[in-house]
Amino acid sequence: MKRVYICSPLGGDVKTHIERVKRYTLYALKCGMAPVVPHFYALVLNDDIPEERELGRQAGMNLLWLCDEIWVFGEVISEGMEAEIRFSKNLNLPVRYIADRAVTGKY
Repeated sequence: MKRVYICSPLGGDVKTHIERVKRYTLYALKCGMAPVVPHFYALVLNDDIPEERELGRQAGMNLLWLCDEIWVFGEVISEGMEAEIRFSKNLNLPVRYIADRAVTGKY
């Protein structure tokens, strides 16, 4: 299985974004991938505390070294996602953009 980094928004409405990333993770699994999901750090770190948010961000960026691809989900690209995409390109990882409707079937 290829390891695919799941890239989608997290900050702001963390609860909603965690629910979305669960769907993205399932989608990647059903595509035969081994998803790498940094969002789950938010279950143990407090996104409202800058030091903890930064710790999670740094840990997530380090996971990119282990991945074969990055999949960018949704129509909104956050500042954190932009940094992950840039870093992925520096690592020569393939970047795949996937719309929400491809995952949910809703148009």
